[in-house]
Amino acid sequence: QVQMVESGGGSVQAEGSLRLSCTTSGRPIPSYAVGWFRQAPGKEREFVAGINWSGGLTDYVESVKGRFTVSRDHAKNTVYLEMNALKPEDTAVYYCNILRGLGPLQSRDIVGSWGQGTQVTVST
Repeated sequence: QVQMVESGGGSVQAEGSLRLSCTTSGRPIPSYAVGWFRQAPGKEREFVAGINWSGGLTDYVESVKGRFTVSRDHAKNTVYLEMNALKPEDTAVYYCNILRGLGPLQSRDIVGSWGQGTQVTVST
């Protein structure tokens, strides 16, 4: 399995911004879609955003639409999650993973090994 590596988290005040990065360890990101997920304390991990291989298809959970933007740079083997207008409810550990299959990005199979994630904390 492909090992995912996330970075870029931190502590910000509400309405602040962060950019998360996702890459892989030991090999390039496979030719599949990539999704961002998050897990808040006491809650299940949820899909946040996804992008297909070409970058022409993206999807977001309703709560982040208009605030978060997912993109990818094949030359840098990196997928980004630009987060603006952050809210305290965005506080969570953020993960990325490989999405394989067809259909809606949120419904595709998760096929990579979960990384350590990166902590995002938003204060009022």
